Amino acid sequence: MAKKHEYGLLIDYEYCTGCYTCQIACAQEYQWPAGMGGIRVNEIVQQLPNDKAYLTYLPFPTELCVLCKPRTKKGLKPACVTHCMSGCMTYGPIEELAKEMTKKPRMVLWVPK
Repeated sequence: MAKKHEYGLLIDYEYCTGCYTCQIACAQEYQWPAGMGGIRVNEIVQQLPNDKAYLTYLPFPTELCVLCKPRTKKGLKPACVTHCMSGCMTYGPIEELAKEMTKKPRMVLWVPK
C-alpha cells in the first residue's frame, strides 16, 4: 500500500518573478552538483502576434524533491518556501492547500512520492 502524504507544496504561478531563489536554496540545502536539484525554474517565452513576447516563469519540483524532510521534521519550512522572494510557494497540509487551489487558476499542488 502506498504511503499517504499529508503535506505538500502549493505554487502560485501568477506571482513568480523568476528570481531562481527557490532553485538556489534547494541546491545549497542539499549541496547538489550543478544542473541538479529538487526544484527547477522553467522560463517560457511566448511570441505574441504583435511582435511582442510574454515571459512566464514556472518553478516546478523535480523527482529529487522530498520537501526538505529533515527541515520539516524540525518544524521548519522547506528551503524553497523559506527563501521564495515573491511568496508564491506555500507548504502545508494537502487538504488546506487543495482548498486554496479553488480560488485561483494558475496554481499547482506538489505531493512527493
